[in-house]
Amino acid sequence: MNVVLFGPPGSGKGTQAQFIVERYGIPQISTGDMLRSAVKAKTPLGNAAKSVMDAGGLVSDDIVLGLVKERVSQEDCTSGFILDGFPRTIPQADALISLLDGIGKKIDLVISLDVDSKELINRLSGRRTCPACGKGFHIIYDKPVREGLCNNCGTLLVQRDDDSENTVINRLSVYELQTSALKSYFKDLGILYSVSGSGSISDIQSQIAAIIDAGGVGDRS
Repeated sequence: MNVVLFGPPGSGKGTQAQFIVERYGIPQISTGDMLRSAVKAKTPLGNAAKSVMDAGGLVSDDIVLGLVKERVSQEDCTSGFILDGFPRTIPQADALISLLDGIGKKIDLVISLDVDSKELINRLSGRRTCPACGKGFHIIYDKPVREGLCNNCGTLLVQRDDDSENTVINRLSVYELQTSALKSYFKDLGILYSVSGSGSISDIQSQIAAIIDAGGVGDRS
C-alpha cells in the first residue's frame, strides 16, 4: 500500500505516520531525510543537491523526483511506503504519478489529517519547553506541577518563537494555501480520504487502519 500523508502542524502527523510504519511494516519516506542521506552518501543526485543547497538555492523538482524514484525502488518499499512532505504542488503530483507509473507503482491512498484551526492554534501555542533540560509541557494538556516551572529542574519554561500564536497562524495559513489545491487534485482522482485528527490517538489510528485495511474503501472527503 503506497500512501501519501497530509497533516498540518500540530495535527499529530508524525505520531500517525509512525503508527502506519509499525503496523504495516512499510517505510516512511521524507524528502528531507532523502536529501540528507543522498548528500551524506555522495550519490550523483546527492552531489547535485548539495551544490544547489551550498549556493543557497532550492533543490529542483527533477532532483527530488530522482531521489524519490531511487528510494521507492529499494527493497524495503516492495510492500509499500508512506510519502511525507511530498508532493507539495500539483506539478509535483503530476510528475510523481508519472514516475511511479513508469516503474509499475501507483499512489493507492492519500490520507489527510484534518483538525480545526482553533484547536491547532491551542495545541501549538500552548507548548512550553525547559531551556535547561529540554523537557516539554503544555499549558492545557500537560501542565507542569508548578505553573511555569519545569518539573525536572525548576527552570522557568519558555515558549519557542515558532510556537507564538501569530507565527502559528501564519504557519497554518501557509499549509492551507499549499495543500488545498492538492487535496482537490487527489479528491478528483478518487483517492483522498479525510481523517479527523481530533480525539484520542487510538481513535485516529482506528480510522486510519480501517481505510488502509479496506484498501481505501470507505468514506472519502
